[in-house]
Amino acid sequence: MHRYMHINKFLYKHIHSKHHTLVVPFAFGALYNHPLEGLILDTAGGALAFLLSGMTPRVGVFFFSFATIKTVDDHCGVWLPINFLHFLFANNSAYHDVHHQLYGTKYNFSQPFFVTWDKILGTYMPYSLVKRKEGGFEARPIKD
Repeated sequence: MHRYMHINKFLYKHIHSKHHTLVVPFAFGALYNHPLEGLILDTAGGALAFLLSGMTPRVGVFFFSFATIKTVDDHCGVWLPINFLHFLFANNSAYHDVHHQLYGTKYNFSQPFFVTWDKILGTYMPYSLVKRKEGGFEARPIKD
């Protein structure tokens, strides 16, 4: 659904672009979106996933809590060397940072765990972490 919000010009302009006003992601911006997007993607999408997967309520609470933590981490804009989530999942804060950059809105849609669909559908944009002289790292796309 996130990918479709980018492909459909009407949905992007009137709904999803609200989230992309954050060119530089930050943690609280993870859930900064149009109310209709929150209803469709977060509430209805979560309920559908819960019902179709057959999760128990306890597993659902764990899964959705973990997914929320992961989504906030993806939007934090910080690459911490000790963050185990960056090593477990290729979709991490640097990967998603490229998606929020002006030239990256057509790439790196996958969220919150795996990059498989981006690789299959040709929207995967690899990146490198470049050390900044001011400190920290910057995610830069590797263009062919």
